Amino acid sequence: MTAVTALCLLIGSGAALSAALGLLRLPDLLTRMHAAVKPQAVGLLLILAAVAVNFPGPGVFTTVLMVALLQIVTVPVAAHMVGRAAYRTGRFQPERLYVDELAEDLQDG
Repeated sequence: MTAVTALCLLIGSGAALSAALGLLRLPDLLTRMHAAVKPQAVGLLLILAAVAVNFPGPGVFTTVLMVALLQIVTVPVAAHMVGRAAYRTGRFQPERLYVDELAEDLQDG
């Protein structure tokens, strides 16, 4: 159990560290947002798994499950809303986009 906990904590904290480095190193808001959302969510889920393994019990498991579900549901929605707001206010670099489907949709509507 200790080895599983340690492994989950190490990989989870490594994922969170990679998210922090992505925020510092990537050039524009959209790529930073992607780097912050994906590894951060995986890192948190692994750390929650370590907590559930290290402290077995129905109360801990229920709390960890609720936090994990809320994280899985809210993080993509929040990232989507930040991305849309950045796009609509022009806080992105259009030359970095390979395909810009939203521009076509905005022109049609």
